[in-house]
Amino acid sequence: MGTPGFEHPPTTGVIYVMDRASAKGWKYGDKSWGNFGQGAPEVGHIPDAPERPTVIDMKEDEFEYAPVAGLKALREAVANLYNVRYREGKESKYTWENVCIVPGGRAGLTRMAASIGDANVGFFLPEYTAYEALLTIFKKFVPIPTPLDKDTNYHITPRRLYREIHDRGLGVVVVSNPSNPTGQIIEGDELKEWVDIARTTKTTLVLDEFYSSYVYTHPETPGKTVSSAEYIDDVNIDPVVILDGMTKNFRMPGWRVCWIIGPKEYISSMASSGSFLEGGANHPLQQAAIPLLEPSRAHQDAVALQKHFGMKRQYVLDRLAALNMPVVIPPKATFYIWLDLSHLPEPYCNGLTFFEACLDEKMICVPGIFFDINPGKRRDLAQSPYQGFVRLSFGPPIDELETGLDGLERLLKRIGYIN
Repeated sequence: MGTPGFEHPPTTGVIYVMDRASAKGWKYGDKSWGNFGQGAPEVGHIPDAPERPTVIDMKEDEFEYAPVAGLKALREAVANLYNVRYREGKESKYTWENVCIVPGGRAGLTRMAASIGDANVGFFLPEYTAYEALLTIFKKFVPIPTPLDKDTNYHITPRRLYREIHDRGLGVVVVSNPSNPTGQIIEGDELKEWVDIARTTKTTLVLDEFYSSYVYTHPETPGKTVSSAEYIDDVNIDPVVILDGMTKNFRMPGWRVCWIIGPKEYISSMASSGSFLEGGANHPLQQAAIPLLEPSRAHQDAVALQKHFGMKRQYVLDRLAALNMPVVIPPKATFYIWLDLSHLPEPYCNGLTFFEACLDEKMICVPGIFFDINPGKRRDLAQSPYQGFVRLSFGPPIDELETGLDGLERLLKRIGYIN
């Protein structure tokens, strides 16, 4: 009969995947499963990383609400980290007024979406599954997709970006960089050109930089992270908004402490939208996050993370190659592998069918079609170019990756693809 006066909001693809896995017997902590589905990093200690707090000493005033825009001390710590990492020698520096603290990445995206006015909003496909609901619920702007394909390695050149802005009249462009799910990255001179294009076309560039520490393209510079903040001229004029946080780069997804960085005017809007959306982030955990952002400590964290996740990346790539499933476009960043199934026999070359078959072997992945985000269901996805892909996450601990790939090997033997 439905619920009078209510609509059921869309469910993200990852939630669907985990619901299906639960129906097949999976539950959190079950070591007999390999969970390549959820986009979460392992949270335990990794070699050479600084120890993380396991006990928090709270003060009485931390039982109070924190400011909607976040604690000033944490906002200062975030600004300082970005200035040290990316803005040495630059006259324009971030201050606490350029930072807004939010309760998780999705809350940051929601605040951003609630602040966008009447505009065409561009995004590139495939893209993070949660963007679909985000770009559907808010009705003031028009979401406009641009599909990418494997022939170009899912790469967005500055020329392509400029053409999309100019030809489609985009007022805002939303991009995950590094990219979820393909693991590709815009960096260096190209990223500088992106920022230049945003400045000259007066187009707001919203960059989801949640995987900016998971970068494997600079082995000669351990701990090097990538951010558009390096190429901004004036932090209060250039129309660039950055989203990041403790969730991925600091491997603390349960804390739900994240941030938005941008010109003061933008941050004021984000604070206002937070006042009616979710009210702000957890007060004690904001306070506890401050020392974790000390630049030398954060660098040590990034060095350890890149070494450890680089090892896991290579393990999964090597194991897939041994199973006759080589990754043609390996990830340059993130902890995701965009796996092409086109060489598998019917019907397993379809991501949804492959996903269901993997569940029977206690291995979880995400069908590629869920990353063909379709706000408002305006396109027919029956012929989606991403039907023949799945996303694998090498975020979990190595033993769980081994378990999952053992399950994949059983599946490939069962369908006669390998001996």
